[in-house]
Amino acid sequence: MNKKAKEYITKLQLNRHPEGGYYKEIYRAGELILPAHLPDRYKTSRAFSTSIYFLLEGNQVSTFHRLKSDELWHFYDGSTLIVYSIDENSELKEIKLGKNSSKGQLFQVQIKHNVWFGAELIDKSSFALVGCTVAPGFDFEDFELGKRDELIKQFPGHEQIIIKLTR
Repeated sequence: MNKKAKEYITKLQLNRHPEGGYYKEIYRAGELILPAHLPDRYKTSRAFSTSIYFLLEGNQVSTFHRLKSDELWHFYDGSTLIVYSIDENSELKEIKLGKNSSKGQLFQVQIKHNVWFGAELIDKSSFALVGCTVAPGFDFEDFELGKRDELIKQFPGHEQIIIKLTR
């Protein structure tokens, strides 16, 4: 394991995430949005917003998943990530999230709700530490891991990346 990644995992008290990598929730708004004031896709109240630290190391990937809320990824440290997304029109986007803006890397990327997305490191000997902010706030009830066979059936033109970013 990368030495600096191990230090972050220990210092930030990160735990394994179901999609891959490590995470820890660091913020959950103290106020709630009631279901009557949310889109129909939400059945219960949600915090105004939530935030986590998220770390990928080496060959780890963030497997394809989707949320009922929009999510922002903020780059903090390490190596460049490629964030892949597939929308309902089968459009595949690859966004480089990193610290080198002169090479087209972004410090922040937005993923719209209900879009399948995942990520991997470009440099497999390194790591990436990012922050993820979700609004309305994250709830595991809103989290869906992609199933390889179903995603390939739905998006047959993207079979290679789906195989890479699913289990």
